[in-house]
Amino acid sequence: MAPEKKKRRRSDDDGEDSALTFKNRLKPDSIILQTIRSLSASSSSASTSKTLTLADLSLSSTCREVTDLSLDSVQSKIESLILRVAKSILSGDGCSFDVPSRSSANQLYVPELDRIVLKDKNTLRPFANVSTVRKSTITARILQLILQLCIKSIHVTKRDLFYTDVKLFQDQTQSDAVLDDVSCMLGCTRSSLNVIASEKGVVVGRLIFSDNGDMIDCTKMGMGGKAIPPNIDRVGDMQSDALFILLVEKDAAFIRLAEDRFYNRFPCIIVTAKGQPDVATRLFLRKMKMELKLPVLALVDSDPYGLKILSVYGCGSKNMSYDSANLTTPDIKWLGVRPSDLDKYKIPEECRLSMTEQDIKTGKDMLEEDFVKKNPGWVEELSLMVKTKQKAEIQALSTFGFQYLSEVYLPLKLQQQDWI
Repeated sequence: MAPEKKKRRRSDDDGEDSALTFKNRLKPDSIILQTIRSLSASSSSASTSKTLTLADLSLSSTCREVTDLSLDSVQSKIESLILRVAKSILSGDGCSFDVPSRSSANQLYVPELDRIVLKDKNTLRPFANVSTVRKSTITARILQLILQLCIKSIHVTKRDLFYTDVKLFQDQTQSDAVLDDVSCMLGCTRSSLNVIASEKGVVVGRLIFSDNGDMIDCTKMGMGGKAIPPNIDRVGDMQSDALFILLVEKDAAFIRLAEDRFYNRFPCIIVTAKGQPDVATRLFLRKMKMELKLPVLALVDSDPYGLKILSVYGCGSKNMSYDSANLTTPDIKWLGVRPSDLDKYKIPEECRLSMTEQDIKTGKDMLEEDFVKKNPGWVEELSLMVKTKQKAEIQALSTFGFQYLSEVYLPLKLQQQDWI
């Protein structure tokens, strides 16, 4: 028992020594702020250059993108679509929908845009076919419900939509998937359909914006932050004196930084989707980046899923590649926690986790993705992770103290410009 206590005490002492060593490397905040200002200035100048679009490129494959449409335009498109279906039925060709394919084979990563886009392949969804009859019925029902929203000019959540016909939809994932299909068919963004997701993401820090006419000061939102409005059309008049945006993967790290008022020490805006990025948070992050012209630094777990989450914000998700132009935020810097940080910051072995076989497979699969190959730094870090078979959460830094993240780790990262 005594040797075990000594071992534990020695481990605690080593942790304290490591924390003190890194804290002593910190320069005065004024010097660190100068470093951040130079990053902010370079990001602002880069934002003034013309943004490339699909139309500017000569791609070998034809690709499709959706745009924001008014309710009248969406209504008109639905009516035209149903009219075509009705004519098809009357001519004896039956009822069917021509739906853009959202499969992996119909997607393309465009390095010049650094995002995933959807190619132009379509699939037929006939009613008179056993394998597609149910999905064809769900498609018709979703179109009917969207038409009602257009006529009444109201918003509903995806959950509301599901509960209008539970017996038909059976599971919300099915109504959600067809909702994305309908967006593709009509050539409009999902927000143009007036269907929104429940509030999930939160924001705190040096940001003032109007939410449906009400001015919101995000420095006065406590440690819970302000919920990101599910309808981005309600958001406007963004004002900020921040030097950067800090994108955080998890709620626990967000609360720690918010409670420590990290945004006052280093002027920034802190945002999180509490895990997997939702549409509202992705739209809000892009809006901040484009309007405020601020650099975005990401803090995620050191595991394949942390990098996957980062890539969804930056390059888009395959599920919603049709709307990547509106949902992606360009040039996000990976600040931490990176695999190389585990040794660099002397994270104890007991705070690291062994990667599962599934983790390793996910890591290797990501190394084959074009958007990862484009960034040598990402390849190097991901290869190290797969090689060592170790991962760690942001909370592993708490072994050096609960406020180590805000008081030492992040300031030192900013001071050293240690991002990729």
